[in-house]
Parts: sequence; structure tokens; C-alpha cells
Amino acid sequence: MTAAPVIAYQEDASAPPMESDGLSHVSLELGHLYMEDFAHGVDHLVDYFEIIAPYVTANIQSLKRRLGDTKAPRISTCFLIDDYFSQLESPQEVIPMIQKAADRTGLVIDYIARESACAETRETKLAELLKSRLVKEPTPNSTGGRPPLSRTGWLSNGEPSPSLDAAPAMAEATWRPPQQSAPNRHAIFVDVELWDDRHWSCAYLAAVWQCLRLGLLRDNGKRVVIPERLNGPIPAQWGDVPPVLQLTERPQPFSAYRTVSLLGSRFMEIEVATRVVLGQVRVPDEITRQIRERAERDHLPLPADILDRINYTFIGDI
Repeated sequence: MTAAPVIAYQEDASAPPMESDGLSHVSLELGHLYMEDFAHGVDHLVDYFEIIAPYVTANIQSLKRRLGDTKAPRISTCFLIDDYFSQLESPQEVIPMIQKAADRTGLVIDYIARESACAETRETKLAELLKSRLVKEPTPNSTGGRPPLSRTGWLSNGEPSPSLDAAPAMAEATWRPPQQSAPNRHAIFVDVELWDDRHWSCAYLAAVWQCLRLGLLRDNGKRVVIPERLNGPIPAQWGDVPPVLQLTERPQPFSAYRTVSLLGSRFMEIEVATRVVLGQVRVPDEITRQIRERAERDHLPLPADILDRINYTFIGDI
């Protein structure tokens, strides 16, 4: 299979052309592990892959039923390594360990990605790029007293309860519940920290990761991450590993119409916060048009809301 051609679209002569490339039907994430997971050795990873293997099979079968007999499913698999918050062993040790464990359980990993690349690569500051796409939802009846996102580093899906600290002495304080922007019967208010003085948050980097897998990010019209194969040995330093490392020779495209992530239950709260962020991302119209037209050519129904293209399977942590 040859690589999908890069296509540049341009309707406005003053705007940079918008690159597009092929899309898989599904990007299937086989895991997101930390330093302590790798410290237990290859047998621990084998145990993990044996647990998720039935879920991988189930997701593939579900996609085949959705597509019917007329199409062969295009599925790419990926694995995210935390080199942003953790001090990992050398990639020369960790990457072969992952490959060996996957081989022993019959799983195939097409791409390995570095979490630090979701913050920035040598070419693009991806976290800043997504930040420029955030559009805070207005909350009905809000007072406007909350400082802007650019100053606080916090994003919410509504308006928190007002502070009672400033109530006059002996005055009866009036409490008001938080307000969710679009509640479903009963409100669930979530406040998400996107960054602090030193780091982007895990939830925010996960939002970047989902946008990469859905093919939603461009920098001046250019694709921001293109998977690379190594021409030589695995580098000794994580910073020298490509942001997305292609492991198999002829995989399906890294980005996809939909994503499925197989994650430990410890990630549930993080992914709730990630969805709050993604719910306030404005995707450029040209990218939306490209993906919609591709889906139509593939005769594939595609939800308009990007949150409806993201699915999870949570499992108990080993």
C-alpha cells in the first residue's frame, strides 16, 4: 500500500492552502502508560496487553458490522508514552519492551507517540495552537466576574457558584448552585485546569492528542505531525524520537474519522475533563469540509460534533 497523497485545498487566495491526507476509519489507542508501568518489566506489559486483547477484537468486530461486507475496515493502532510528566528509561529500552510484549500477545502497534510532542514539537507548539482554537461557551445569566482563560488557565463547562467570602458581616448569605452550559436534566459542573506555572495539564494534552488522531490541527495550513519511520537505531534520548513513530511497514493512516481509546479506569476523570476542553474547540471550516467530503465519498455517517467521534473502553488497572 502506498502512502496517501497530500492534497492542498485553497479557496481564499489570501489564506494558506489547507493540507489534507488519508483517514482511517478508526484510530485505536492500545494504551497510555507511565514510568511505573514500564518499571515492572515486559511481563507486566504482557499482562496488560492480554487484558485488552479481547476489547481490541470486539472493537474491530463492531466496526466491521457497521461498515458491512462492502468495505474492509481501515484501522490504525497507536500507543501513547508519557515522556512529559515522567522520567523514563531510554527509548532504546522502552520501545523494544512494548513491541516484545505486543508480539507475545498477538497485538500490532502501528504508531508510538510521545506525550511531550502534544505540548510542542521542534516545528510547532501544539498546545498553544489548540489554545488559539478554544472558544469559551457563554453561560446564561453569568455575571462576567470570572477572569478570562488566558489569565487563569482554567476552563469550565458552565459557571461556578459565586463566592460568599465578600458577604457583609451578619448578612444572610445566598448560595446559588453552579450552572452548566448545556445540562441534561441534572447539571454536572466541571472546572478544568489547562496549565500551571510549569506544565500543561494531562487533560489538556489529552485533548491535543485526540485532535491529532482526528486530523483536526493545522499550522498555517500545514499538517502538524507526520508519522516517521526510523532509518537507523532507536535514539538514546526521547527528544530525538519522532513525535509519532511509525513501527509497521504499511499501516493505515494515523488520523481517523473516529477514535477509540482503551484506558485504565484511572483515566476516567482526566477524560471527562478532556471532553470539556474538546467541547469548546472551534475546528476551522475548511478542515470540517474536507473531512465531511471524505466521509461522504466513503459512504460513512459522520457526527457533526467531534465529541461524538470519540469513544472509550475503560478497564480495571492491573
